[in-house]
Amino acid sequence: MSDILYRTASNLTLIGAGGVTANQLDHSLALAPELIAADGGADQAKEFGHSVLSVIGDLDSLTNDEYWQKSGTSVNRIAEQSTTDFEKCLYSVEASLIIGVGFMDGRADHQLAAFSALLRFSHKKVILLGQCDICFLCPPELSLQLPPATRLSLFPLAPLTGIRSSGLKWPIEDLKLAPGQAIGTSNQTVSTEVEIAFDAPGMLTLLPPEHLEASVLALTNARNWQ
Repeated sequence: MSDILYRTASNLTLIGAGGVTANQLDHSLALAPELIAADGGADQAKEFGHSVLSVIGDLDSLTNDEYWQKSGTSVNRIAEQSTTDFEKCLYSVEASLIIGVGFMDGRADHQLAAFSALLRFSHKKVILLGQCDICFLCPPELSLQLPPATRLSLFPLAPLTGIRSSGLKWPIEDLKLAPGQAIGTSNQTVSTEVEIAFDAPGMLTLLPPEHLEASVLALTNARNWQ
């Protein structure tokens, strides 16, 4: 893996080459104002009138790297092919929190690869923003402020056990969850304060996109997996 190519103490928006809308990008930039691109995501940023601070990837889908270099953007080619461009960005960037746009609404295999990357980099705080959902890997303990009757789905990417929960219609205490076995989709909040905790990393948490700000706040205040 390469050295850190971009470092910030702020929240960061990472744009990919999948489906992105102007509203999604604006929503993310309001909470994470520094913008970098995973390979061809830079072209989407340009379409919406945004410059990017850095482009990272194998550059097989960036249409005009000379344009970006002349604009003062740092263009970084990472040739290895054992990881996706999203993963290349995750191991090359340090930020307080990353919001990823353009990773949820395209091809299913790309979306699954992005979910896998969240687990691989469980020590980082990353939220993926899509048109129907936001998703992030649940930290060891999560405290969320949400309206009652909010859809909150939990999908395990690895075997794990719920330690405790409050504010959920279907509690997860002592539940053993795993892919292909018990999962926790279509749960629902019953109070404004939701708390959940797990014994291991691997729980994908999905919420409607209007709760991005609450999720950013919750992850900012949560401790990381080590």
